[in-house]
Amino acid sequence: MQDYLFHFIDGAWQNAAGSARSIVDDAATAAAIGLVAHAEAAEVDRAVMAARAAFPAWSASTPAHRAGFLRAIADALEARGEALAQAISREVGMPLKLSRRIQVDAPVAAWRQTAGIGEGMRFEEEVGHSLVTQEAAGVVAAITPWNYPLHQITAKLAAALMAGCTVVLKPSELAPAAAQALGEAVAQAQLPPGVVNIVFGAADSGQALVEHRGVDMVSFTGSTEVGRRIAALAGAQLKRVALELGGKSASVAMPGADAERVVRHALASCLLNSGQTCSAITRLLVPQADYGRYRALLAAAAPAFVTGDPALPSTRVGPLVSARQRERVLAIIRAAEDEGLDLVAGGSQATPPGAGHFVAPTVFGQVAATAALAREEVFGPVLAVLTYADEDDAVQQANGAGYGLAAAVWAESPEEGLRLARRLRAGQVDVNGAPFNPAAPFGGFGLSGIGREGGRYGIDEYLEPRAIQLPR
Repeated sequence: MQDYLFHFIDGAWQNAAGSARSIVDDAATAAAIGLVAHAEAAEVDRAVMAARAAFPAWSASTPAHRAGFLRAIADALEARGEALAQAISREVGMPLKLSRRIQVDAPVAAWRQTAGIGEGMRFEEEVGHSLVTQEAAGVVAAITPWNYPLHQITAKLAAALMAGCTVVLKPSELAPAAAQALGEAVAQAQLPPGVVNIVFGAADSGQALVEHRGVDMVSFTGSTEVGRRIAALAGAQLKRVALELGGKSASVAMPGADAERVVRHALASCLLNSGQTCSAITRLLVPQADYGRYRALLAAAAPAFVTGDPALPSTRVGPLVSARQRERVLAIIRAAEDEGLDLVAGGSQATPPGAGHFVAPTVFGQVAATAALAREEVFGPVLAVLTYADEDDAVQQANGAGYGLAAAVWAESPEEGLRLARRLRAGQVDVNGAPFNPAAPFGGFGLSGIGREGGRYGIDEYLEPRAIQLPR
């Protein structure tokens, strides 16, 4: 058992005062592997006050000074890489062979990249007779999810710190290991006390943090439902918000696209991290005339995504994070089966037996654009295949779910793909399998949120422009 009965406040670990606890599960066995304390309002208050006290000196420091600390944090996290990858794999369910690369190495690289980008930014410029300066937004409440725990912490904290903000982090109670490792890395890097504070807990602790009058800005990643609630609470005090929320991302295959590549990409994206990825491709739109071919390719390719113990090299799809999440996803699958949708692969009866939180990779075909499966985020290993009549119909369906976090386009040429990509209302659109770019902005339209993370755009999110008018 690894218990998290403490908080990191003002540069030191402090024993939790309250008695409320959450259980941390091993996703593959459902065994309890830890307890997480819920921060009480008084502990949240101490963390916010520590951040406020540290803000003047930290925000006045140079970008180079702040970048040095970011690199030191990266070094300290890297030294903990193997143990952290194993812990996240147990908590979240991602296969271990992917967890080290995606859950640890990529965030470590992002800390260093953010430091370099921040050092190269101009934090003031002359505009006519005005001096325009970029000022840190203040004390940031960062509330992060469980699916990519260190990645989401990094996306917020590295950018906020580089901007000169101080932070109170409230990580998910379902995957606390990354936040503990971060606290240890912050202490090892000798970051000034109060610049980063960590309070563990669940929704009650998060609400206390959002509502605290000492918080200037809230950055949240999670469900659209919770994002609405946070926006309302923050709006009552006119706090800035950055919200990276849900997704129902579409991959649009144009006539003449390489169908085999389309299918490989759609399955790999949808099933990554057992479907527990906000930007996952969960809708595949194909021409009506080509549905039979795509169906056959999907049915043949899906069995290669072997479900099993995350520690085994053969495993490509691990368990979901919790029993609650498993039952929610299975309920969605059963509802789709009851509707008579074309079950291409998987399904509720294919779910592996045992105590772990497993759900078989599942593909449904001939899904109507108005069906719940085409409009609601599942956050599990479920792909919906829709058909379209022409390009306008494809665009209407792709944009019709209300979400706009990510999308993909497949066409005979990059030029044709770019033309279609310009018509999609999504914050990130991949053309013909183009790779992810961590320096580009990441965020969504519509129900997928407000604001951007990544590169200089993520740092800009935590800056306020100020104009100082100078005499001519």
